Amino acid sequence: MSDTLSLARETLLSPVGITDNHLLQIMDKLICSHVDAADLYFQYSRLESWVLDDGIIKEGNFNLEQGAGLRAISGEKTGFAYTEDLKLENLLEAADSAHAISKAGQSGSIAITAQQQTQPLYPALNPLQSLPDERKIELMKRLDAEARAADPRVKQVSVSLVAAHDVVLVMDNEGNLASDVRPLVRCNVNVIVEQNGRREQASAGGGSRTDLGFFIEDDRGLGYARDAVRQALVNLEAVDTPAGSMTVVLGPGWPGILLHEAIGHGLEGDFNRKGLSAFTGRIGEQVASPLCTIVDDGALPNRRGSLSVDDEGTPGQNTVLIENGILRNYMQDKFNARLMGMETTGNGRRESYAHLPLPRMTNTYMLPGEQDPEEILHSVKNGLYAVNFAGGQVDITSGKFVFSLSEAYLIEDGKVTAPVKGATLIGNGPEVLTRVSMVGNDLALDPGVGTCGKDGQSVPVGVGQPTLKVDEITVGGTSL
Repeated sequence: MSDTLSLARETLLSPVGITDNHLLQIMDKLICSHVDAADLYFQYSRLESWVLDDGIIKEGNFNLEQGAGLRAISGEKTGFAYTEDLKLENLLEAADSAHAISKAGQSGSIAITAQQQTQPLYPALNPLQSLPDERKIELMKRLDAEARAADPRVKQVSVSLVAAHDVVLVMDNEGNLASDVRPLVRCNVNVIVEQNGRREQASAGGGSRTDLGFFIEDDRGLGYARDAVRQALVNLEAVDTPAGSMTVVLGPGWPGILLHEAIGHGLEGDFNRKGLSAFTGRIGEQVASPLCTIVDDGALPNRRGSLSVDDEGTPGQNTVLIENGILRNYMQDKFNARLMGMETTGNGRRESYAHLPLPRMTNTYMLPGEQDPEEILHSVKNGLYAVNFAGGQVDITSGKFVFSLSEAYLIEDGKVTAPVKGATLIGNGPEVLTRVSMVGNDLALDPGVGTCGKDGQSVPVGVGQPTLKVDEITVGGTSL
């Protein structure tokens, strides 16, 4: 039995007196009406957040939740119930409610088998306890001071610090037990600068599945403060964005959010099973430039989107979605994989015990190519260099997207020149992939800030890419 599994038992089951025999009793009630599949999901979650605004602590929140979600699946139907109280009688009542969905399927006695777990991808620690409160406040004040010292035009600074600690335990109807202890930290610095009556703002930050010391190491947090000021000052000098169809060079790292939104969601199993995606039924087809290979990798150590095991107990893994332009796979949870006759890919994710798992991305990124980034920029006579993205919208069925840029520059005669403001990218995800003509050798992942929303659920994710040249995207701007 792994240390993680022992810790999960001690945290979730022992305090309420739940034993292995009780787990079997609950599962027997859940599957007694001949269901195809079933699982129990236990979760203990602690979250702490701080906000320092203009040198003063304005918010300090602590949240503690625990509960269990019980699911029974019959064909395409799912019965689901959850409880915040982990007493045996409440769990049995939830099982009785969930198993109401039934048909002729598999049933029979089960025995618990401790699932062999892969090597954990992150330490089984509680980041809330990694620094005393005084050190957390001191850290935020240092970042505030760093931002203010960077330039006299800085007028306002806000620093946020978040730490989360999740312990989960999953049992399926075959008696497999899996567990995970998930630390997660994030820090963000937002600044407002002013010059000659013009005000601009910018933010920078990062995070990881580790403890709060992450932001102290290598002065990482101070780097966020300096980068936020840098971006805000760039925005002070920004000129109007020219509008029209043009060549766009996407920078490395966070611009991979475009891949996540415009392409990644369309490769999730549920959308394809229902025929709602632009990629439905296209496995084996050329869907992108041969230069494009895109993966979803939930097995990267310490990354925000990584999972030692997903929320169905499947180990995190690296799934090749598009290989040299050919569609190879979809991201799957157990439910959609079974109905589609495919293998689960470790992408079953849920926001909490009160939610059903869905196929969701983990860390989704494009692999590097061979071109030097400077060579890519020099190849563009007139275009746009998109370095940082803000918000965006995408239609899964059509693949159409609109993204706003928080940092972008003109490219003129192969050189990066003036920063621009108000730029948006408008296009179609699958079409954009076919227009990728150069791929850089500078793959970078985002700093650890991504959060993905789907069906009302939010989960942490990662994105990334190398520098990319896209021959034609419609740019919406502030000048016509």
